[in-house]
Amino acid sequence: MIIGLIFCGALLRLINTPDEVFADSKLYLDIYICGLPFMFFYNIATGIFSALGDSKTPFFFLMCSSVANIGVDILFVAVFDMGVAGVALATLICQGISCILAVTVVFVRFAKIKTEGKVQIFSWDCVKQFAVIAIPSILQQSFISVGNIIIQSVINGFGTAAMAGYSAAVKLNNMVVTSLTTLGNGISSFTAQNLGAKKYSRINLGWKAGLKIVFVLCVPIILIYWIFSSEILYLFLESPTGESVDVGVSFLRIISPFYFVVAAKLVTDGVLRGAGLMKKFMAATFTDLIIRVVLALVLSQTSLGITGIWCAWPVGWTISTIMSITFFKTTKWVGKENTEAEPQES
Repeated sequence: MIIGLIFCGALLRLINTPDEVFADSKLYLDIYICGLPFMFFYNIATGIFSALGDSKTPFFFLMCSSVANIGVDILFVAVFDMGVAGVALATLICQGISCILAVTVVFVRFAKIKTEGKVQIFSWDCVKQFAVIAIPSILQQSFISVGNIIIQSVINGFGTAAMAGYSAAVKLNNMVVTSLTTLGNGISSFTAQNLGAKKYSRINLGWKAGLKIVFVLCVPIILIYWIFSSEILYLFLESPTGESVDVGVSFLRIISPFYFVVAAKLVTDGVLRGAGLMKKFMAATFTDLIIRVVLALVLSQTSLGITGIWCAWPVGWTISTIMSITFFKTTKWVGKENTEAEPQES
């Protein structure tokens, strides 16, 4: 948070943020960054709920926070005329409330768990166990964010209309990818549980079931994004123009047919993470990122222009998906029920 507040302006300049939106962008980020601790502790609470097999409680908090965020947005912007600052403050306040509620409920749940003797407050052994899984995931998310910033800087060079169109379209894309990622997290927990129980054949069955679920979800989403792309984008564009809508439509129609591909990757990555095969997981993820960034930089300079950036996404997704599935299929325990062998990373 401190680094973000100090270097926010410099980072916005680094990604070629146009002068006409620079002040509003910096104001929004300065306020949003202050809410990072709330986001952090909310995610910790959500992780604990998931480990306890309770996905309804964090969903309830998130749903209430999201609905409240919309209401407070309208209040701050339409009634109090606070502009960009109002939008950011609404997010900060609602994140804070959901965080406090979630953490409070976690402690209430913990208080009901009977333990013998004095509860240990801190454990380096636990930290080490967390770090084995967490650090690769942190690096993955960090590099993905850096890659997205680089891609954003390339898009910014095409002007504010292109930025607006991409911003609207990528929100729709992120909604789908986030949903698929959440399902992948469920597969990750399923894998870890069956790995601990040495029921290895169930991991393979879980992977197949996960693929069926995400493929069924992808069908209506792809049809909607392809057929009604322009109509949906109008809902996310404050001042829609022909160029901004065209940019968004182009993005969605190139990206959406490949949701089947990225869905398969996210489910398979869930298995790899659940089994602790972090080297393989990171190899596939970083390959996707590197390919997308490099191709976006190269293709945007060709006659394809901004469309070349969109073409980079399916290529990265496809190659990394092939890698993830290959890693999964070549893991020694797949399909073996009564073996004591732990999964091996090659």
